[in-house]
Amino acid sequence: FQMRVGVAGVWEDSDYARVRNLCDGLDGWVEVYKKGNRSIYMQTIGTSSVTMFKAYVTWPDVSATQLFDTLHDADYRPKWDKHMTKSVDIGIINPNNDIGYYAIRSVTPVRPRDFVLQRSWLDSGKEKLLCSHSVCHDDYPPMAGHIRATTFLSGYLIRENGAGCDLTYVTHTDPGGKIPKWLINRVSKVMAPKVLDKLYKAALDYPTWKAKNKPNWKPWTYPDQLVDAPRISLVKCEPRDYIQDVQDESGSEEDNENESD
Repeated sequence: FQMRVGVAGVWEDSDYARVRNLCDGLDGWVEVYKKGNRSIYMQTIGTSSVTMFKAYVTWPDVSATQLFDTLHDADYRPKWDKHMTKSVDIGIINPNNDIGYYAIRSVTPVRPRDFVLQRSWLDSGKEKLLCSHSVCHDDYPPMAGHIRATTFLSGYLIRENGAGCDLTYVTHTDPGGKIPKWLINRVSKVMAPKVLDKLYKAALDYPTWKAKNKPNWKPWTYPDQLVDAPRISLVKCEPRDYIQDVQDESGSEEDNENESD
């Protein structure tokens, strides 16, 4: 999927199939965490030194549709994602592919990160996929004071399980800058269960919030609601490399690479 980075366009069935296979397969994955109904796996993909993570969890009291809506609803995101500092819906490629800008805060001395992401989704009823990867857009270069991060792939595979759902989440992101890769991998492993907890609570609270906030507005489900949405010109999404003033954020140069073990 690294070959897709920077390339904007409509996802095909074969793209979703690759994500589904990545979520369901165990080849190359090493289990690094297991507690109750949650498991976390990791593996190295290609030549990247940043690890890909996969999380699996079952939630008996969150329906597949409820979780899918929670992840999609941009108006709800600020209520549960406290790391987000800015979000812009740039436009749509078609009713199942859009592009947005997203900025997140960080802890000093690490500089904030920002992304331009294409989201692609497929809802086949009992199974739903929501995937993202980094692209470029002429109107959204890296914001001042931020470092542009790269998401090779982020994917949610949601399946109905009775009244609840099974979720498999894969993520492979390089935050850029000069943070040691071993530190990125270690923090990601620790944060993964916390991210699941936050998403679970957000999904539980979503129906009550949505009932009071544009309850009928779900353009990811009802494409006719996108009639006035800005259309993406792919000419503005040509891949490019940004020249950034990247400062050393790693602290001491004597950090031991072996600490990633």
